[in-house]
Amino acid sequence: MQKTQYRSALIVGTGPGLSASLARLFTRNGLAVSMAARQTDKLAALVKETGAEAYACNGADPKEVAGLFETLDAKGRTPDVVVYNASNRVRGPLVDLAPDDVKRAMEISAFGGFLVSQQAAKRMLPKSHGAIFLTGATAGVKGFALSATFAMGKFALRGLAQSMARELSPKGIHVAHFVIDGGIRSEARPVPDNAPDSLLDPDAIAETYWATLQQHRSAWSWEIEVRPWVEKF
Repeated sequence: MQKTQYRSALIVGTGPGLSASLARLFTRNGLAVSMAARQTDKLAALVKETGAEAYACNGADPKEVAGLFETLDAKGRTPDVVVYNASNRVRGPLVDLAPDDVKRAMEISAFGGFLVSQQAAKRMLPKSHGAIFLTGATAGVKGFALSATFAMGKFALRGLAQSMARELSPKGIHVAHFVIDGGIRSEARPVPDNAPDSLLDPDAIAETYWATLQQHRSAWSWEIEVRPWVEKF
């Protein structure tokens, strides 16, 4: 059974957590990795560690996203794997939320996912080849109190992924949405000593993305949930 081979990846919304783990894993497996973030100075150490390239880009700006893909095209780094990992949230009572803040959060969490996916699909469709992965959250499945903005953004992203999967999968493009159901471990959020493995390990999440990328097209998944073993459904 022959699996699809991928050569170049783009991760949009790169930071020190899941995106960094994805960059490390992808490069270890031979992919040329490009990373995009609004501020690239924070990526200097990761670039040095992985050999990936970093590009400044506001994922919610149509011109900047188009420019990013055009730059990658010109450098021979057109991605056949694209991961959208950017999000933004504004917490608080519904009646206290500032409309401009809500709009900005929606643009980052959902509209940016559309922009990046659109540019990726334009390049993948002629080749009938590629993968577009969108990072979701529990908030895309159930809305929590005081979190209307995040719920709206993640519900929209999940709807985008489902629609794209139905449209693009029959044309050779693997679309998958990942529900991150739980907190992710980080330096700022370490795992409590009295609750081992109670937070998601970003390296373990990255392995799930890689396993999904390796799926044979006869058994593609469009949605994957990951949660710590102690997390309640």
